[in-house]
Amino acid sequence: MNLQSIGLVWIAVSDLQAAIQFYTETVGLKLAELNDQYGWAELEGPDGGTRLGIAQMPPKNDDDVKPGQNAIMTFTVKSLEKAVSEMKQKGTRFIGDVEEIPGHVKMQMVQDTDGNRFQMVEVCHHKHKCCHC
Repeated sequence: MNLQSIGLVWIAVSDLQAAIQFYTETVGLKLAELNDQYGWAELEGPDGGTRLGIAQMPPKNDDDVKPGQNAIMTFTVKSLEKAVSEMKQKGTRFIGDVEEIPGHVKMQMVQDTDGNRFQMVEVCHHKHKCCHC
C-alpha cells in the first residue's frame, strides 16, 4: 500500500441537518459539501485538511453502521479551557473530565447529538518536559 494521507473521516447520524448544525455552530467546522439526495455532507476546519463526512442512515437499515457508533475523531484547539467553556454554554454533552498528559496534550471527550464521540485536544508546546500545558 502506498498511503498518501487521511482525506476523510466519517460518522453515521440519524438527522443530517441537526448534525450539520451541531458541527458548524457548536464545534466550528464549515460546511464544504452537501448532497441532500444521498444524505451526505462534508465539513472541514479553518485550515482545510482532513474532512469530516456525515452520513444520514435510514431508521431501519441492515447495515452494521449505526448512529453513535464510531471511531474517535479529534479536533485540535488553541485553548481547551476556552473551547470547553464555549461548548458548555451551548449545552454540549461531555464524557468525563479533562485529561492531561503533562507536557503533551489536554483532552476532553465530547458527544454529538447522536452520541458519536470525539475529543477536543490542546497540544502543548513546551521546551521543558517538566512543564505542564
